Amino acid sequence: MADPPGCCAACTTCLLCPYSCQWITAKKEKRKGLRTTKCDCCWFLFLFCVFLATLGWLYFAIIILNDLHNFNEFIFKQRKLWFDWSLVLLIATAVLITYSSALLVLALCLQLCGQPLKLHWLHKILLILTALVVAAAFTGLGIKWAEEWRSAQISLQATGPFLHIGVVGGMTLLAWPLASFIYRTRNTGLKVFLLLVYCTVMIAVYLAPLGITSPCIMEENQLPPKPALVGHRGAPMLAPENTLMSLHKAVDCDVQVFETDVMVSADGVPFLMHDDKLTRTTNVQAMFPERAALNSTAFNWTDLQQLDAGSWFLERKPFPTVESLSDGDREQATKQRIPSLGQALEAAKQNNISIMFDLRPENHSDYQNFVNATLGVILQSGIPLQQVLWLPDGFREQVKQQAPGVQQVYGRKRLQNEKEPLLHVNLPYQDMSSEEIRQYRQDNISVNLYVVNKPWLFSVLWCSGVSSVTTNACQVLKEMKHPIWQLPSRTYLMMWIVVDCVSFLIILWAFLLLKKCSHRRRPAESETDVLLTKINSLMQE
Repeated sequence: MADPPGCCAACTTCLLCPYSCQWITAKKEKRKGLRTTKCDCCWFLFLFCVFLATLGWLYFAIIILNDLHNFNEFIFKQRKLWFDWSLVLLIATAVLITYSSALLVLALCLQLCGQPLKLHWLHKILLILTALVVAAAFTGLGIKWAEEWRSAQISLQATGPFLHIGVVGGMTLLAWPLASFIYRTRNTGLKVFLLLVYCTVMIAVYLAPLGITSPCIMEENQLPPKPALVGHRGAPMLAPENTLMSLHKAVDCDVQVFETDVMVSADGVPFLMHDDKLTRTTNVQAMFPERAALNSTAFNWTDLQQLDAGSWFLERKPFPTVESLSDGDREQATKQRIPSLGQALEAAKQNNISIMFDLRPENHSDYQNFVNATLGVILQSGIPLQQVLWLPDGFREQVKQQAPGVQQVYGRKRLQNEKEPLLHVNLPYQDMSSEEIRQYRQDNISVNLYVVNKPWLFSVLWCSGVSSVTTNACQVLKEMKHPIWQLPSRTYLMMWIVVDCVSFLIILWAFLLLKKCSHRRRPAESETDVLLTKINSLMQE
């Protein structure tokens, strides 16, 4: 079998060496009489499947980055070890996708050059390990972090139109090695099978936009207002969470609501703290080592005021943005202490922003006293009650009676037989579809979704019409003046038609060109076969 034009011996040797791990030239390959066997084809198919799996995991890894800080916190609670696992995730994923894609490109180039696909045993082992790692990653994701599957579904609303273009491009490029193989093989059944499979896949890909829906496919004048920003524990990428510094940084990011968590000390002082224990965000292990494992509510206010609530931020670097802090911000962070709810309310009143909070822990035996203490501080603070957003469900009726001006925010969807209409809901962004968001908006129900950090996700929710989002990255979302993309339906339809037509013409050209090249090679191959037959006959005589 002759090499196609433009595929020199040096090129084929360079392709064979990394794929087969054998330093032999194309001519030696021919003299050895090596051919691609059925087993080699099976390994190529396995390679292609592993590549698709790693590509899928790369997509998931990018989506997971929006919520990975929650995973870092979860690991810390379990292992008492803080580490930015996004680095591990991205590096491991990059290695897997680079390896599998490099092998696939080598295999396709070898096929175009008419060389045997003799995959080395070391590559076979590494491919199996890659498949096992990706399978384990998907399995673990499904078991421990199932809500990320819903995140992936939402992400398709942002990436679907562009994924379609990418898939069309990839399948179009695949036409070249496929046509080369079809014109070389003499197995008619295999030819028909491959062509049918390829044509079926291409038709499905061409028609895929019929099933793609995105809230960002709309006219410019239909775009809803930009969602308001709610600072998740303040601005935790710029300052230690749940501190006054974090609140002021959030104000600088134009947030309208400061979201926090409230606990009540042993002597009845409400203070800002998210975790049940103080170990992650304070130096309690250094100050009170014998009491470090106790619940946050077991400490009195005097002890809590002695704790450093900022140095951990500089030491553990929970976000990459910590590296870019100014010297002044670093010094200010080291001076942070645990603020009381009264201090936070005073800061919110001065800066004219609202404050929304959970009261933890809700299963505490003294929870009613926690509610009373918290309400007392709110009423004494002098903050306008409409600036206070109450999240806890416990003793909500009591709160309505004692502080009727406080805005009640519910962590659930509305019910069919709702006695009192909901005005505000606060839910994970995975729990509401674009259709539900639009319906709530039409019914004048304010919808806040959490936690939204990435611009792609913010864009989808913006186009859907969400009222506000809780975010760690207020400094990023503040700068967005428009969704990442927004297309009129007619423009998207034109893109779809043009991409599909161009792809079809390129595929048609690839098959016609390679057919012409194969016809040119056949006379030369026939003459060579006749000459070899004559030489063989003479040698036998």
